[in-house]
Amino acid sequence: MGSHRRLAPSGFDRGAGAAVSILSVTAAALGAVPATATPHDDTRATVDRLYEQAEKATEAYNEADERADELRAEVGIARDRIARRQERVNSMRESLGSLAGAQYRSGGIDPSLALLLSDDPDDYLDHASRLDRLTAHQAGELKALQGAMRELAQDREEAADKLRELETSRKAVAAHKKTVERKLATARRLFNSLPDAERDAYGRASRSGRPGMPDPGGATAASARGSAAVAAARSALGKPYVWGANGPSGFDCSGLMQWSYAQAGISLPRTSQAQRYAGRQVPLSEARPGDLVVYRGDASHVGMYMGNGQVIHAPYPGAPVRYDPVGMMPVSSVTRV
Repeated sequence: MGSHRRLAPSGFDRGAGAAVSILSVTAAALGAVPATATPHDDTRATVDRLYEQAEKATEAYNEADERADELRAEVGIARDRIARRQERVNSMRESLGSLAGAQYRSGGIDPSLALLLSDDPDDYLDHASRLDRLTAHQAGELKALQGAMRELAQDREEAADKLRELETSRKAVAAHKKTVERKLATARRLFNSLPDAERDAYGRASRSGRPGMPDPGGATAASARGSAAVAAARSALGKPYVWGANGPSGFDCSGLMQWSYAQAGISLPRTSQAQRYAGRQVPLSEARPGDLVVYRGDASHVGMYMGNGQVIHAPYPGAPVRYDPVGMMPVSSVTRV
């Protein structure tokens, strides 16, 4: 996300519009989830569904928040440009005012008389000609600057409008996040109410704890920066999942990827959907440590491949950063940064 580009409404439409669309769909789905679910199968299905919805809401929140930061920066740039142009206009006005005063003072004498009284008629004509050209040039420049000021003022107004709209969207996502958290709390209570045997048998392939996971093995990353990102991700093991966080004390799934690669000097986009295109896509069979493994068709979850069929990821609220099998969920793509 150059620094002086014009603020195009399409960027906001893609960012905030997508977030609001996710809100609408997910809110409808959440509204259909019952407050209680007695059958064990229904309870497990509810937990699965709510975790997936929570991740979608988190990524929508991240996208809206990132776009808000972009707009704040663009508004600042527009204001700086307006200030610089205003200084130029003020300088031109002062210059034109001085010229106008000089013309007024000399305008009391008939040009023919001024020519007659001049010590050097040729010099008088030369100065008069240059004065006319300079005045016309500066008047034209002032007009151009005033036009530029109007355009910049319009840009600033559009940016402010977009920022207000995006802030509204972000607040809506945040409010929706609270709804998801309430549903998650209900799902956790229901899950914890299951008999021990039922909880043990649950063993969600996509989320369950993995004590005794095999060592990731000796596979090496495809690049030095990939190795640095792997080391950073390993250092985050055990850190908590935190909504909308990108380290260093807590992470959501895409936040962990962004932070890990930042330690390697690489700037990744904020959301899992954008991280999917942050490099070259490779087949899962060719995955190497440091590659980003993106899950589900909507790319709503992401982890980092570590070798030996494992990823490190921030799973969900209440679970720390940890290893899990790469096949814990349907893999949609693998990206080599």
